[in-house]
Amino acid sequence: MKKFNLMLTAAFLALILFTPSLLLAYGKPLRVAIVAPSASNDMAFTQSIVDGINAIKKDREIDLAITDGTFIVEDAGAAIRDYAKKGYDLVIAHGSQYGGPLQEIAADFPDTAFAWGTAQETFGLPNVSSYDAASDEGGYVMGVMAAAMSKKGGVGVVGPIEVGDAKLYVDGFVAGAKAQRENIRARVNYIGSFSDVALAAEAARAHIAAGSDVLTGTAQMVVGAIGAARAKRVAWFATQANQTDLAPEIVVASQVYKWEVILSKIIDDLDNGIKGGKIYEINLANKGLVIEFNEGYKLPDHVKQAGLKALEGIENGSIKLD
Repeated sequence: MKKFNLMLTAAFLALILFTPSLLLAYGKPLRVAIVAPSASNDMAFTQSIVDGINAIKKDREIDLAITDGTFIVEDAGAAIRDYAKKGYDLVIAHGSQYGGPLQEIAADFPDTAFAWGTAQETFGLPNVSSYDAASDEGGYVMGVMAAAMSKKGGVGVVGPIEVGDAKLYVDGFVAGAKAQRENIRARVNYIGSFSDVALAAEAARAHIAAGSDVLTGTAQMVVGAIGAARAKRVAWFATQANQTDLAPEIVVASQVYKWEVILSKIIDDLDNGIKGGKIYEINLANKGLVIEFNEGYKLPDHVKQAGLKALEGIENGSIKLD
């Protein structure tokens, strides 16, 4: 019996040594690092990726490190390189502005897996994955509802910089609003910053003064816009994270990013020895994007039904977004 047990132990050790997935699953915790531009609790872009990893941590042992507030690209690059030097298994560069330094750093650390977004570019490197959000889908749904509930015939969008999932969301919102109500006045103001809270508030006030009675916006600076909307009791549609707690009396619904849908796939690939080379996307169909309604907001039923109809149309393909 002792000889048989020794043989089983030897076989199991050999299996672990030659099977990367078992080595990761049964060895030490997976070491994951996140480098992001804003605060981990920003109720927007950065919080969405942190929430995604925390959702996976419920079922998987992960040693998580976070460097947030690295809006300066050079600072982010230094943090990304430092985590690679420290031997982290997966380094997530959560910002489309981080592509330049990431391309250089990933080439220097071929044994480290990197993921970055929102983007659709792996630089041809086998250890880089990228991820994106089809945020125009939820944006379309929000736009439909915004146009349906506007009493003044005007909706306003506070955008950051015209790139990535921010631009997708804005374009989707405007398209949805116009599909619902052809003559809707859909005003867009890109403030040129992801982080300028004061400028976002100013843009929101300008929208309200121009006759917009429903607002939306994207990126971490929207806390300023939400504050301005709250002061005038103007309805707000959110994206990236559920922003109801910021202003429960005005937030109608939120498009919530569930990054765990693709992060779990990235980690599964890593378990199987695949460090990168793939592009992932969250969308309404794969439940990486979820519309969460604020149950405390008295939303007219016809508005909600218009939104649900648009949601169904996107999921079943009857509504096509360019």
